[in-house]
Amino acid sequence: MALFVLLSPLLTSSQAIAGLDHELAYDKDGLYSQNLQTGLEAGVIAVEVTGALWLGNDDPLGHTFWQTVDSSSVAGIGSTALKYAFSRARPYQGDNPKLWFQGSCCKSFPSGEVTLQASFVTPFIVDYSKQHPWIWALEILPVWDAYARLKSQAHWQTDVIAGWALGTGVDIGVPRGQCRSLCRYCREACRSDSPKGSSRIIRDK
Repeated sequence: MALFVLLSPLLTSSQAIAGLDHELAYDKDGLYSQNLQTGLEAGVIAVEVTGALWLGNDDPLGHTFWQTVDSSSVAGIGSTALKYAFSRARPYQGDNPKLWFQGSCCKSFPSGEVTLQASFVTPFIVDYSKQHPWIWALEILPVWDAYARLKSQAHWQTDVIAGWALGTGVDIGVPRGQCRSLCRYCREACRSDSPKGSSRIIRDK
């Protein structure tokens, strides 16, 4: 998070956005429909929470699911804070990528949706890509979501790049093997020193 904040001035500078940020032709139907974007967002949240609670932290895959819950939570908070801090106008709010610090109306930077997708796939890639290289294919989720957000004219190119960097960096920057959930209920569920199987909340009830 600290590294991302340090790099943010580079992304927000005129030199960084020159020739990169531009509005794409509007397309919010078919492959890039809002329903698909919303469905992917809700689906990812449902999968990571269900997988974490079902498998529990004692299970290797369950531990990875807990990593996704933690990463998504921390990255989501960071993304929201940055949106308010930079208050950048979206493409449909004037078609000018240099409109920063516009007030509460504008929350384009960074993309929260892409942040979520990146924070979801990164723990799986970190934990399993060496044994299963195909797991890198999960990156299609943030890539597709980024392009869909651009086609919806809801974000600029540097918005989605920053979202991907934030979502990826949060997980990579935190030591592995720790229970880092923010909510008290989640911490109790994934405590590594709990009796064997006690973290499998759903499956054992």
